[in-house]
Amino acid sequence: MLKHCTIPLIAALLWGGAFAEVARADRTELRSGSPFTIDVWDTEDGLPQNSVIAMIQSRDGYLWLGTLNGLARFDGRRFTVFDGGNTPELKSGCIVKLFEDSGTNLWVGTESAGVIRVTPAGSSTLQVGAAGREGRVAGICEDARGVVWLYTADGQLGNYRAGKLEVASVSPNQPSFCRALIAEKDGPVWVGTDWRQRGIQPGTDFRGAELPLALELPGKLDFLVASERGGYWRLAEGRIQRWTTNRIVQDFGAYPWGLQQISAACEDREGNLVVGTLGAGLYWFDAAGAVTHLTTREGLSMNYILSLTVDREGSLWVGTDGGGLNRVKRQAFAVVAAARELTVQSVCEGATNGLWIGINSAGLNFLEGDRLKTYGPAEGLLNLFVRSVFVDRKQQTWVGTFGGLFRWETNQFALAPGAAALSPRVTAIFEDRAGRLWVGTQAGLACREADAWRIFTTRDGLAADDVRALAEDAQGNLWIGTSAGLNRWRDGRFTAGPQNAELTRVEITSLFVDAAGDLWVGSAGSGLARLRQGRWTRYTTADGLISNSIGYVIEDKLGNLWVGSYAGLMRLALAALNDYAPGATNRLACRVYGRSDGLPTSECTQGSQPTACRTRDGRLWFPTVKGLVSVDPAKLGRNLTPPPVVIESVTVDGRATSASRLRAALPGAVTIQPGEERLEVQFTSLNLAARDRARFKYRLEGYEKVWNEVAGETRTASYPKLSPGRYRFCVTAANEDGVWNDIGSTLAVVVLPPFWRTWWFLGLSGLALLAAIVGVVNYISTQKYRRELEALRQHEALEKDRARIARDIHDQLGASLTQVALLGEFVESDKDSPAEVEALGRQISQTARDTTHALDEIVWTVNPANDTVDGLITYVCKHAQDYLGVAGLQYRLDVPEKLPGATISPELRHNIFLAAKEAITNVVKHARATSVWVRVRIATTEFILEITDDGCGGADPAGKSTRNGFRNMRKRMEDVGGKFTIGPADAGGTVVRLTAPLENQT
Repeated sequence: MLKHCTIPLIAALLWGGAFAEVARADRTELRSGSPFTIDVWDTEDGLPQNSVIAMIQSRDGYLWLGTLNGLARFDGRRFTVFDGGNTPELKSGCIVKLFEDSGTNLWVGTESAGVIRVTPAGSSTLQVGAAGREGRVAGICEDARGVVWLYTADGQLGNYRAGKLEVASVSPNQPSFCRALIAEKDGPVWVGTDWRQRGIQPGTDFRGAELPLALELPGKLDFLVASERGGYWRLAEGRIQRWTTNRIVQDFGAYPWGLQQISAACEDREGNLVVGTLGAGLYWFDAAGAVTHLTTREGLSMNYILSLTVDREGSLWVGTDGGGLNRVKRQAFAVVAAARELTVQSVCEGATNGLWIGINSAGLNFLEGDRLKTYGPAEGLLNLFVRSVFVDRKQQTWVGTFGGLFRWETNQFALAPGAAALSPRVTAIFEDRAGRLWVGTQAGLACREADAWRIFTTRDGLAADDVRALAEDAQGNLWIGTSAGLNRWRDGRFTAGPQNAELTRVEITSLFVDAAGDLWVGSAGSGLARLRQGRWTRYTTADGLISNSIGYVIEDKLGNLWVGSYAGLMRLALAALNDYAPGATNRLACRVYGRSDGLPTSECTQGSQPTACRTRDGRLWFPTVKGLVSVDPAKLGRNLTPPPVVIESVTVDGRATSASRLRAALPGAVTIQPGEERLEVQFTSLNLAARDRARFKYRLEGYEKVWNEVAGETRTASYPKLSPGRYRFCVTAANEDGVWNDIGSTLAVVVLPPFWRTWWFLGLSGLALLAAIVGVVNYISTQKYRRELEALRQHEALEKDRARIARDIHDQLGASLTQVALLGEFVESDKDSPAEVEALGRQISQTARDTTHALDEIVWTVNPANDTVDGLITYVCKHAQDYLGVAGLQYRLDVPEKLPGATISPELRHNIFLAAKEAITNVVKHARATSVWVRVRIATTEFILEITDDGCGGADPAGKSTRNGFRNMRKRMEDVGGKFTIGPADAGGTVVRLTAPLENQT
């Protein structure tokens, strides 16, 4: 018996197999007479499988699709597929039910693996609906208290609240085709089967027992749809009814689909019912119950409907059984069926509210109501290449063709009087305020006054003979657009007029003067220009236009400018155009219409005047190369819903920063490690109605000051290398009508520095640098102080040397010279005594020799060339040799063969010499020695001068002079950092040892 519960799904799958080879509709279907445009997506576009069983639009704007081959998420541009390969929690590939609760949790009903509850934090599986195909989940809803209800095909009803699931049975042993479950707004939860409908009050507590019921409605039930406006739609007993709890509010009568099975139903944004069937397509009811039937004849890809939903923009999405996904949009524009696929060149309102339609190569039509009359050779129109049709103030109809200018004469068309003088190729017709008719041809401009024609060409000042457009401004200037620029006719002559330099020699395609008196100039390739109070403003694709090739310009009664181009029909607010200031971060809010809006093509007609038309009722008529379309601007609504904008993925050097999971929320911040460089942020706009017309603005705060504005398919921001720091990525989007999302989406970006740029490294480096600076400064200062101290020492040594030299000169030379002077006086006084004079003379000679010797010592002492060990030892030995030789003592000199080249100070040299001299003098005067041994020994850091004699042991040690001499020698050696010792020699006698340091040894 339970086998019958699976019949709806099995039938759907069977139909999918049976009709998989049916040719699908074009990507965008616009059928003649249909008020809808239908777009189709299938597996060729990324849909995982062509049977769309379940479908919802989540609050974030994504469209979620359940198929036989996994779950798909659609942003209007591309599908992201989730299956067992990338989403382990999807243990069944067949998705049969989708629902989003008020907490934005996604509920995914599978065919055989239960129900998955997906949250941004993760997912969990509920075992309800896990009994295979017989027990799959058939309905999910949420009541007014936030309790989620789940109903299975085998009659199990689940109640999920506060993280706990309770299950009760509803007619478990009675098979039913219908398993309906809805929550009436502010009303009961309704559970329906084939034979009855039962109501449960929200908050009812049950634990496995028979379900407690509050209401019951008998009758054959087929489908239930909860209404957002309260109440619900009840499809039962073969009738379509709207109910409020247990009371009928509205009855639309019997099913228009007969016995076809109902497979899906939903409400549109206005609260109207849409019903899908298995085999009969779908039925769209209006508020009064009138129905529009859509099938493959109207462009659906399949008549077997499995799921329906209406998005926030009002588009109906249709999931078919084998035909993929369809989007159904109500057309904004109406297409004249008689002119479909024909190149319409010119449209003009007739004298009696009819509409003249000029068609290239197909003659002239007159449309009045639903009646269409064609004019051709039989009616006197001898050339069917109609380029211009115009009705003047006298209600005369003029037709410009490639075979001349025609005029309606009573019952038929005829060549206009005098038209033989004109070029046969007529492209523009215009009447000025004075009632003169102007005709633009490919061979000049013609003006008709009093049935006479006057022809103007380049010889009269025109920029070119090929005249394309004509217009008159409020000052009475006639503007002429030619293939080579713009002219102005005033006071009977042509001038170039005030022109924009960028429009010089440009092909002019259209001219229009708006209600404010501004002149609009359309060109072929140079965009749109406006002349206002003598100043030009130019608008191009860089400012937001869809194309720079303009076919025509016209104004509606609502303050909008409509511009036809090769790339689509544009609507721009005149106030926005007037206030627009070109800039890098500023673009026009340009609404573009094309095939998806009901136009048979995006290419508008060019090369005629008049082209577009505004009729007395305010309706606009636009010629295209594939027919004529019309629209009532007052009924053309704007999409005021700001599009959701979502950051979908963030990659660093090609590495995704977050796992690709169902409803996985992207992190609020991304951290870029040292060594990682390229940051890519992928974003999208969830405006399903016009996915290809989204506009985005993004910037990285802290890196960029101005916004980057992009449109179309560009949905990735890339930054090749960022300096360490903190940034904030911001992105926002606008919909097709220029309505921006003021909130947008943001992402914090943290770029970590390499270790040598971290705070601790920089801190330590700073401290090290500071220490180095302090050390260098200290070293430099110390060296400076040392140099100053050395200079002071040198100065002191110099002063001491000078004092010593002065003392020596005074003590030795001064005394000797004084003695010589005294002896000289004695010689003078004793001149009569030759013996005395001779003795004094000898004494004077000896004193002079002693003085010379003393002076030689002084000179040797101050001579810097002698500041070496070699110089010192040599001089000491020479002095010893001279003095000991005069004294008659034997002497021995023991000096190393090679003396060190060390430099010694003058003070050291002087003191050692004097000490050695004193020791030698003592030997001669006091030791009573017969021989003296002078020996020099060199050590690593010092040298030793020993003076050894064989005398009596040091003369009179108690003598005062001797004690003073020893004390002086010791004092001299200590002053220069040396040592003085005296003691007995090994073989008798005395040894004086002078030890001095060696410095600056090389």
